[in-house]
Order: sequence, then structure tokens, then C-alpha cells
Amino acid sequence: MTPVTAVEAPSSVGSRRIAAIVVPLMLLAVALAARAQTFGNPVIGYDEQFYLLVGDRMLHGAIPFVDIFDRKPVGLFLIYAFIRLLGGEGTIQYQLVAGGFAFATSVLIWRFAERLTGRTGAIAAAIGYLIWLDFLEGEAGQAPVFFNLPVLLAAMMTQRLIEQRRVTAASGLVPMLLIGLAMQIKYTALFEGLFFGCVLLMAAWRERRDAVRLAGSALCWIAAALAPTLAAFLVYVAIGHGQDFVFANFASMWGKFGDPWWTSVTGLLTIVAILFPIIGCVVFAPSTQDPILAERRRFVRHWLAAAVVGMLVMRSFPSPHYAMPVLVPLLIAAAPRLGALGRWKWSVAAALLLAYAASQLVLYTLRLEKGGAPEAAAMARAADPGKGCLYVYDGYTALYRLTNSCLLSRFVFPGHLNMANEASVSALGVDPSAEVTRIMARHPVTVVRDNPSFDRGNRATLAILRAELAAHYVLSFQLRTGRRYRQVYRRTH
Repeated sequence: MTPVTAVEAPSSVGSRRIAAIVVPLMLLAVALAARAQTFGNPVIGYDEQFYLLVGDRMLHGAIPFVDIFDRKPVGLFLIYAFIRLLGGEGTIQYQLVAGGFAFATSVLIWRFAERLTGRTGAIAAAIGYLIWLDFLEGEAGQAPVFFNLPVLLAAMMTQRLIEQRRVTAASGLVPMLLIGLAMQIKYTALFEGLFFGCVLLMAAWRERRDAVRLAGSALCWIAAALAPTLAAFLVYVAIGHGQDFVFANFASMWGKFGDPWWTSVTGLLTIVAILFPIIGCVVFAPSTQDPILAERRRFVRHWLAAAVVGMLVMRSFPSPHYAMPVLVPLLIAAAPRLGALGRWKWSVAAALLLAYAASQLVLYTLRLEKGGAPEAAAMARAADPGKGCLYVYDGYTALYRLTNSCLLSRFVFPGHLNMANEASVSALGVDPSAEVTRIMARHPVTVVRDNPSFDRGNRATLAILRAELAAHYVLSFQLRTGRRYRQVYRRTH
């Protein structure tokens, strides 16, 4: 059977060569402009503060899941450990690396989308990715900023293999291995990987209709997708901590309590509102009579559905960043509508410029709410425990790194001990109240908390903390950011 020849987007050879240079440079400029406001802010995101801390402590011998508890795959912490090897204080380094991942992803979005539509729509989709990350709290180093790149690469390879009818056991290994690497950054990449695997299996069946060979291919691809996780598990087994790996990565996920239904509904509605303009472009995307283009667009829509399933399976959306994996296929699926505006193409540019301005306003507002580099520096000076230890019950996890404090507990991420949905031995392996009691019994020199406390906080651990602060500590410093006061308590005796 003769392979199908890929149909290129309508553009001249000369203009394609120019675009190969100009478009990436333009996307690089957009990536820098979209993120410039955040560079150097060590408290831009609560999750990234923790990831950078873990990466930093790994270089000093700490073992994720053993010495510091979390549920994220070890691959994410390895990325941050590598970033700490770049030197410096760490903040600008991780933000530039994350920006590089976002830029590379936008370039691939442009290349993929150009196979579905004209250049205008493809470039608009790529620029849209860099701008909408800011709306979804992806302005720094959230996990999806890193794993979107290998997932997109896997999607591109899968789509080309099925289009060129070159699906074999060997050819399918690379996209499945890319999914495996993405899963070691965040496990929800599994759902997109399942879709790509099913597409490859169906294509292989259509080409050969050999059940034995198909089963062999399926086993090879499953092994490739699971290989990075299995390798990580075997390393933990070898050092005697296989049980810690299994509990942190898998068992503890089912021990958490669910958030109230209205929290999930509100979070989901927020995500829909943020993505609404792009969703509209997908819903009203023009049809095509070209069977190859139609097949490519169908692949992207199905991939989008798989990404949505991966988001919804979390059942909780406390932050818009849970929608970041959906953003990539959503924008590619929207590219045909963005490219079909013809003489209205300048309206697309104006809309993107308006979106950019709005995204910068969002970042500015978040900095006022969470604080920036000056606030982080002030808190670090006030919370410095000297030769003792700091305890962050609630607030900036970055303070452990900025003050070079020792850690009094393996539960360093504040939410594990201060949130109601974590108040379970099944979720943490310990009773949160007992752990907070144990931490305070070790007499931290300084304690950091936010006031007022979060509505969905753990009331039992908060009561223990308040009693200890009243008996042995004095409020030595407080700083207002947005609606909260960042407070530092210092031990009196």
C-alpha cells in the first residue's frame, strides 16, 4: 500500500524558509514578554517554591518521598535538582528553564497547527499558548509547563506514523517512551498516552490485521510507557525504600478527602471562563473537504478529549493550572478558525494583544496578592532562625531555602499539615495533629503562618499551633500582601 503523502500548508518554499527563522524568534520574544514580570520573584507560585526546595535539598542528600514527602513523580524533582546545578540562587534559573520549555512547546504548536491550517492560524495558536499560560498560573514552573513538551512531541510522532502508515512495534516505542517521561513529571499524562496507544494499535491493525504481531506491539509500547516509572521504582527498591515510593506515588492519592462539590464546580467554571474564547474557536472551526486535513483535525479533537478526561479525573480544580495540559490540543484545534478569518487577520492580532495586556494585569494582581521579591526578602530576614530551625505552617515554602534552615519534618509542603482534605493517616502515613505536635516539641526558633487562615484548613492542627504560639512565641513581624498578613513568630523561651 502506498503511503499517504502529507499535504503541506499553503505557502511558498521561500516564505517557509523565512518563517523557519522569523517565527521562532517572534515566539521567543513573546515568551520573554509574557514572563518578564515574574523573573526573579521567588514566591511567584507555592508549588514551584516547594519543587525548587526539594531539588536543592536533593543535592545535599535528601531523598524525595523518604526525607521530604510529596505525591509528584520523582522526575519533576530531578528537573529542579538539575536546575540547581546551574548555580546562582535558583529562582531566575528555574524560571528561565521553564520559559525555555514553554517556548519550545509553542514552536511545536506552530509546526503542528500549520499542518491543519494556514500560517496565520498556526502562529496565533502558538502565541496564544504563551499568553494563556499566564491566565492558568503557568507563568513560572508548574509541572505541566514541563510535561506538555514531551506529550506534544508524542502527539506529533503518533499523528505522522498513522498518516504515513508506518506503524510498527519499533516505530511506536519513541512516542510511548515520551509519554513515560511525561508521566514521571505528572501522572495525568497517562490518559493522553492511552489515547495515542489506542490510535497506534488501530492503525497497526488496519495495516496488517495480524493479531499476534499486534499483541506484541502493544506489550512493547506498554513497557516503553511504564519504563521510566518502573526504573524509578527499582531505584527506590535498591536503596530500601520501595514501600515509600509506592505509598507516596499511588496509595496516598486515595487517602485524601474530596473537596466540597461547590469548590470543584467553581474551579471548573473558572477554567471554562478562562478558556472560553479558545473553546469558541474550536466549536466554530470551519470544515474542510480535504480528507487528509480532516483526518488530522479529527486526531487533534480526539486528543483534546483525552486531555479533558485527564483533567476531570482529578475531581478537584482548586487552581486553573489543572487545565494546562488541555491548552495544547485546544489551541491546535482552534487554529483552523483563527486561520480562516482571511481579511480579518488583523483582528486576531488585536485580540492577542488585548489578551496579552489582560494576562499582564493578572500577573500584577497575583503579585500584589502573593507578594514579590521585596516581600520574600523581608520575610526571610524576619524569619531567619540563625543556627536553629524554621517552621512554615502556612506561607512561603521558599523561606526554608532563602534562610538555609534545617527541616523539622518530612512534611515540608504546608498544605499537607494545614489543609482539611489531608487530615488522614491514609493520605500522609501519619496523623497530621501528631506531626504538628511533634514539630512544635522540637522548639522551632521561628514559625511562619498566614492570617486569616484558609477556609478549608485543618482546624485541629491550627488549634495546636495557636496554643503553642500563645504559650511560647511572640509575634515579631508581619507583612500584608493582598487580603492576608504574613506573620513571623519568634520563640521567647
